[in-house]
Amino acid sequence: MRILFLHPNFPAQFRHVATAIAKDKRHQVVFGTTRREGHLPGVYKALYKPSREAHPETHHYVHTMENAVIQGQAVYRMAQQLKARGFVPDVVYGHSGWGPTLFCKDIFPKAKLLCYFEWFYHAHGSDADFDPSDPIDANGEARIRMKNSPILTDLYSCDRGLSPTYWQRQQFPSEYHGKISVLHDGVDTQYLCPKPGAKLVIPRINLDLSQVEELVTYVGRGMEPYRGFPQFMEAVALLQQRRPNCHVVVVGSDRVAYGKPLPDGKTYKQRMLEKLSLDLSRIHFTGSLPYPEYLQVLQASTVHIYLTRPFVLSWSLMEAMSAGCLVVGSNTAPLTEVIREGVNGLLADFFSPEEIADRVEEVFNHPDRMADIRLKARETILKRYDLAKLLPQHLQWIQQDSESSQVPLWVKPHSKPITLQQDHRSDKLW
Repeated sequence: MRILFLHPNFPAQFRHVATAIAKDKRHQVVFGTTRREGHLPGVYKALYKPSREAHPETHHYVHTMENAVIQGQAVYRMAQQLKARGFVPDVVYGHSGWGPTLFCKDIFPKAKLLCYFEWFYHAHGSDADFDPSDPIDANGEARIRMKNSPILTDLYSCDRGLSPTYWQRQQFPSEYHGKISVLHDGVDTQYLCPKPGAKLVIPRINLDLSQVEELVTYVGRGMEPYRGFPQFMEAVALLQQRRPNCHVVVVGSDRVAYGKPLPDGKTYKQRMLEKLSLDLSRIHFTGSLPYPEYLQVLQASTVHIYLTRPFVLSWSLMEAMSAGCLVVGSNTAPLTEVIREGVNGLLADFFSPEEIADRVEEVFNHPDRMADIRLKARETILKRYDLAKLLPQHLQWIQQDSESSQVPLWVKPHSKPITLQQDHRSDKLW
């Protein structure tokens, strides 16, 4: 089988599945991406570069669509050059929404087009209008409707699609549910496992919490309202008042990964540190961490806080549960698909720092009862989200109905990315 993965980031959701397919030398695996960094064994990386971003004068409702078209156009140019080298895929598997899959049925009409459908946008009933203090206006409603345009094109064009959770598939139009299977990316439970008695010491950043008995952890790509960062920080302020020996570790970058930045240019971390009276000697911002150090944080955690609007569920929740964390999570739809209150985790009102702090104290005060919840959390991941079980299903899903090409290798194996010539003088393809 010849397969072309497409995602502007690398390797994103396709890390495990691309690596697994590449292990079988009968297959040829190419990954089209804009990201030069990174390497997967046996996977040929083909770099593409969009010619520009959406013009500022373009109507702001359609900025997302224009960017998606430009991304798709860059992939089309890349695909032309792959085709000229003799690579014609049996399967194209790409992330929908960014635009790379838009024109794949035109350049490779015989290939099966598979799409990873992560999110379908709604102005009402999910993330956009969740916070009553930030109401959505008519412009926001129209912009969100148009934001789905490239996704709707993929829903129509693709042969099959995949969503990682039932909640996420539920966001897509019901008439397309028959095209979308539900299969999580999977969690490496052998690597992400509990380490009883673990203490957090990271010499690289001079962090030594080996004497700490009450350790609260929080992980995010950024620090923003979408993942409940303001409520988390307010809960931390309460915990510092109530628990003089409690320490908090925050893993993530001081940026907004999802949602809108503050209009004054400050970050949410800056805003909350200015707003709250905190003992900064007991709250530790690590920035983004290498994976082994991130695992150390999870393994040493006494209680792990994960909050989210009704939006895409983070890998970090499943990874924390796999590592044996006691999760205090927001009582929102993405979490209630995974966590049962009092069984494999504890839930709290997203908007209530007091309730979040109360649940954390409940963990501190009842370690024996919480031990069983920790076990149940890991059992949930082992039963429903274990990579060892889900990866074979993912591979089977990809290969069903695909007609594999029995042809010679198109290039000699090498580890360097294939840099393809790009013509950025015009948006025209010819």
